[in-house]
Amino acid sequence: MLNPKQVKKFKDSYPDLPKNDWVDAFVIADHLRFGRIGKDAYMDDYRYKSPQTLARAKFDVVQNLTREKQHFANYLFLKCSGMAQDKDIANSSATTIALMERFETVDELAYADLDELTRFIDETGRNFADPAAKAKAIQAAARNSYRLPVTVNNSVNQAMAVSIATMSALEKQIKVLEKAIEQQFQIIPNTLTSIPGIGKVYSAGINAEIGDVHRFNSQTSVAKYAGLVWTQHQSGDFEAQHTKLMKSGNRYLRYYLLEAANSVRRCDSEFRRCYDLKFKEVNQFQHKRALALTARKLVRLVYRLLMDNRLYIPPES
Repeated sequence: MLNPKQVKKFKDSYPDLPKNDWVDAFVIADHLRFGRIGKDAYMDDYRYKSPQTLARAKFDVVQNLTREKQHFANYLFLKCSGMAQDKDIANSSATTIALMERFETVDELAYADLDELTRFIDETGRNFADPAAKAKAIQAAARNSYRLPVTVNNSVNQAMAVSIATMSALEKQIKVLEKAIEQQFQIIPNTLTSIPGIGKVYSAGINAEIGDVHRFNSQTSVAKYAGLVWTQHQSGDFEAQHTKLMKSGNRYLRYYLLEAANSVRRCDSEFRRCYDLKFKEVNQFQHKRALALTARKLVRLVYRLLMDNRLYIPPES
C-alpha cells in the first residue's frame, strides 16, 4: 500500500506526462523501482472506528465554526469598525454578539444610556470585573467607528443575523458530538484521562487516531504520523534557526494533540514550564511555536502511557 500523496509528489518530477490510467500505473511502478518507500502504519482494529468517526466529525464542525466566526468578524468591522479593531474586545464573544443583536446601528450603541448598557453587558458577559469600564470602552469604540448608509447597514444586520444563527447551530452540534464521543469512549481502554487537562473528548480523539500504539516503533513515529516534526534548512556552514512545521501527517491527530497540549499546560506545572520557556525564546509566533513544542512533548508522554498502560503521576509543583 502506498501513500497517494507521495506518489503525487513523485509524479511532479515528470511535468510532461498527462493524467490517465496508463501513466498512473507507470508512475506507481517507477516509484516502486526507486525503493525509497516508507512503511506506513495502518490500523485495522475497528474498535477505534466509531469514536474516530465522531471525533473527525467534531473537528469538521469546529473548523466550520471558526470560519463562521471570521465571517462574523468581517461583518462586525463593517458595522462597528472601532469594536472590531479594539484588541480588548473579543470579536465573537457572547457580549459582542448580544450587542450586535440589541443595537441596530452604531449610533444607538454609541449614545445609549450608560447605566442601561452597563447592566446589559453585566447580564450577557457575567465575567467582567468592571462592567462599567467595559461599557465605556465599547461606547468609545462605537463613537470612533465610521457610519454606514442605512441600506448597507440593514444588509449587514441581515447577514449578521444569519451568521449568528449558524454559529449557534454549530455550537449545538459540537455539544451533541462531544456527548456521543464520551459514550463511545467507554469501549476504548486508556489511561490518558489521568493527565490533568485531558478529558474524555480529547482522550478519545487521540486514541481513535493512534489506534493500537504497538503499530508504532517509537514516539518519534507517532509525532511524524501527527505531523509534529520540523524540516531542516542547511547549506554549507549555514543552519537556519527558523524552520517550518511539517503538516503532512494526520491533521485530526495533530488537532487533538494541540488542543490537549493547550489544556494540559494550564493544569500541569511541568508542561506549563515547558510552554513558558519556549514562549520566551522567540519574538514571533510565540504562542503557536510554544504550543507545537509542548504538543511534541505531550506525544512522548502519551506514547509511554499507552505502551505501558499506566497512569500519569504529575510532578511535584
